[in-house]
Amino acid sequence: MPGEQRNAPRTRREVIEAAARALTAHGPGVSLDTVAKEAGVSKGGLLHHFRSKQALLVGLIDEWFDRYDRIVESLLEPEDTPGRWTRAHIRATFTPDDLWSHPSVVTALLGVPELQQRLDVAATRWRQQTDSDGLHPQRADLISRALDGVTLEDLLWRGQETPEKRAYTRDLLLKLTEQSGPLV
Repeated sequence: MPGEQRNAPRTRREVIEAAARALTAHGPGVSLDTVAKEAGVSKGGLLHHFRSKQALLVGLIDEWFDRYDRIVESLLEPEDTPGRWTRAHIRATFTPDDLWSHPSVVTALLGVPELQQRLDVAATRWRQQTDSDGLHPQRADLISRALDGVTLEDLLWRGQETPEKRAYTRDLLLKLTEQSGPLV
């Protein structure tokens, strides 16, 4: 916008958003020049925030996990009832996010060595939230594993499941949180 001053956090966010758009449009081999143009910054400006393409992809991974966490927190029920974190994770997992299931983005991120480490940290945090949520460990484990499967399906078989089937699966998982005892 004319007259608007750049600030580092906003520019960093704009570069990450531009990288996601550029990956979607041009594939995992997209250049930093293309990302910089998409973001409306010079290549030097991009490199000020991300020293390499690898660092930019790590920033993209971090942004995705931060965004997911914000969605989960926004979906938390106000009252402290058993299963509230689990229900928020279920709803967040079923919230459409076309960008992260785009094959070009997935391909680029799978090539980032830091992905596994960051995924482990995030998964541990999410698992602690659901494991300490007041549901029996059988329920928490089954739901967490089902959500992992839904996420993997979104990444690998994008768009092959009907919206009705997705809603049915989501509703079944939510139903499992209505009781807190063991499953068997």
